Formats: sequence, structure tokens, C-alpha cells
Amino acid sequence: MTKVMKEKISVSIDIGTTKICVMVAHQMNNQKVDILGIGKAPSDGLQKGVVVNVGKTVQSIKDAVAQAEKASGMKIDRVSIGISGAHIRSMHSHGVVAVKKGQVRATDIKDVLDAAQAIAVPEGYQIIHILPQYFVLDGQVLHDPLAMFGVRLEVRAHIVLGAVTSVQNLVTCCKSAGVNVYDIILEPLASAYSVLSQDERQLGVALLDIGGGTADLAIYQNSSIIHTMVLPIAGNHFTNDIAVGLRTSIGDAERIKIQEGTVNIDDEDKQLEIELTEGTNKTFISKRTLAFILHARAQELLHIIRKEVSDHQLRAYCTSGLVITGGGSLLHGVDTLAQSMFNMPVRIGKLHASHELPNALGNPMYATGYGLLLYTLHAQQSSCTAYWEGPFVQRVVSRMKSWINDFF
Repeated sequence: MTKVMKEKISVSIDIGTTKICVMVAHQMNNQKVDILGIGKAPSDGLQKGVVVNVGKTVQSIKDAVAQAEKASGMKIDRVSIGISGAHIRSMHSHGVVAVKKGQVRATDIKDVLDAAQAIAVPEGYQIIHILPQYFVLDGQVLHDPLAMFGVRLEVRAHIVLGAVTSVQNLVTCCKSAGVNVYDIILEPLASAYSVLSQDERQLGVALLDIGGGTADLAIYQNSSIIHTMVLPIAGNHFTNDIAVGLRTSIGDAERIKIQEGTVNIDDEDKQLEIELTEGTNKTFISKRTLAFILHARAQELLHIIRKEVSDHQLRAYCTSGLVITGGGSLLHGVDTLAQSMFNMPVRIGKLHASHELPNALGNPMYATGYGLLLYTLHAQQSSCTAYWEGPFVQRVVSRMKSWINDFF
């Protein structure tokens, strides 16, 4: 393989609560992304996005990596991973510096972002991302101050924090599975990269990614991140509710959720066969009963998100409405329910049609994994640190590597 091709190869691992998904991609000269291989394996060692069993997680990663290697014909040894979980926190910060030579240079932007990072970080936490929302140069609000003349440069930034131990556990599992982690990306950022349009990010939009263990909220405007939230209520809670409410096994609850899951209590009723908890006998239940169970949990989840939007006065930023993605978005009627609760446009977020994708990637549950690829490929082709979330998103990979390496 040529050096040029290697530089355009990206490997991502979406380490989720229900599945491990490895994707290998090559960015071609026409900027289209060619998926070389996909590997999937059940995830047995995580709960709510956090590693609880290292051995099981390592084996799941190994299985998924082996599948991706076989499909792509490549040896995988370097990956980017997504991070989520109830330990994720976020806050806003403000930084101010004097412009050194009268004209804003890249070093001035770096200095003001460094100033915004000078916050009291809770014990056991570390900064994962610092995402500028806007800059102010001598009282003028700007999104790109580079080369502008001025004296005083300020920044309003959104800072994402993660628990050191949770990140270390993820990195340890990857290392034990034979792959090195070179980038760690907040999963809502990755999902947004794969399912939101540039116009949506510019005008303002809310993204809700309902995974297996967590539901991730991210709000954008002016192509900048405005707010993030990770909620430990997601797909597994729907499955558990079905198992408890219908007295069926976890496996059969998951099956019936995928095959017949709906939050619309007005759907046509029919009888569904389910397996009882002991695993030997079967019975029939009403599909409407299933809908009532799922409707209650979906309503609870959406109510919490709506309260978050209301409490932080974020509705004005959601000009383009709400986009729901992830495996949880496949529940029939969840978009209609959300639209009635939020009173705004709602759509199901599918992967960008502008890219040529395998049929397998048509499912919203792959939004995070594919977004990680796009995020990483975009970083590789850019010589600067600018990401699409804002003109000058400062990556903190070097800092993260230092405290991860300290652990080893």
C-alpha cells in the first residue's frame, strides 16, 4: 500500500453498550469515502457507555477488528474511538487575551483558547474537547477572527469533560485487543458529522442520538456547538421495560422491540407471540400493550430532553428542528411523538446520501461509527486544527495522550 493511500485510510471503533462496530475507510481524490470493511460484534462488557468488564470488552473488540480486517484485507493497528457515557460533563467558559501584534494570528487564537481552558476541572476529570462558539474582537462578534486587526480578543467556548478512569478503561481495552488509540472523539460530534447537513448546523438544529446505553443531545448553530448532554436512558431501557412488563426474556424482548417496536398507541393492533422468562413456554400479547410500554419510556426520555432545552433556553437555537438518530430512532412513531412534544419539525437522521455507502450503512444505528470516520478523515486532510464545528476547534489529543500515557 502506498504512503499516500495510508494517509487517507481511517479506522474507527464505535464502542457501544450493545455493539462494537469497526469501520475501515479510504478517502478518494474526489473526496468521496470508500468503505473498505466493516466488523461488528455484540458488546457484553459495557453499561451506559462505560466499561464494566475489561475481559468481555477486549474480546468483543478483537472479534469486531478481526471481521473488519478480513473484509478490508488490511491489518488494523491504529484507530480513533468515540466516547460517551453518564460521566461526560460540559460547561461554558470565557477567555480573553491581548492581540500581540495588532493583527490576529493563529497563535493569538491558540492563546485565547488556552485562556478559556483555565477553569476548575473537577477531580478525576479531564478536558476532552474545547469547542469555540464565537469570538469577540474589540466588541465585534466574529466566527473567524484570523487576520483581523484589533487589540482585545475574547472567546466563548463549550468545554466537554470526561472521567479520566473511563477514558483509560476504553484505551486499555483497545490496547489489550491489539490496536492503539490515536484520537478520542465525543460521540455526539461524530453523529452530527454523519447525519446533519451544513445548512442545519448553520441555521441551528438539535440532534438526539439514542443508542443502546445512552442518549446524546447536541445543539448547533452557526456551525458551532452550543450545548451537549449525555443521558443514561436509551435503548436498553426500552428492552428491559418490555422484559419486565411482558414477563419475557431479555433476548426475546430485544427481538420484539426490533421487529414490532412502536411508540404509537394508535397503530393497528394484532397478537404477537413471545417467549416467557423461563425460556420454555410461549404466549401471545397485544401489540398495543407493547406500544403502551414503549410509549411511556419514550415519553419520559423526550420529556427530559425537552426540559433540558427549556431550562437552558435553547429552543431559539433549534431553527431547523430536531433530528433523531441511532438505533432508538428505529422505533416506529418516535419522530411523530417528538414532534407533538417539542412542537417543532422532527426527522429521522440517516447517513448522508451524498456519499456512496454500502446498504448495511443505511441504518441510523451506524451514525456514530460512520461519523467517526468522517471526523477523522477531515482532520487528516487538514494541516490546521480547524474542524467544521467552528473555524478553530482546538483538539486536545496531545493533552489526552499525555495523561493516558501517564496511566500506562
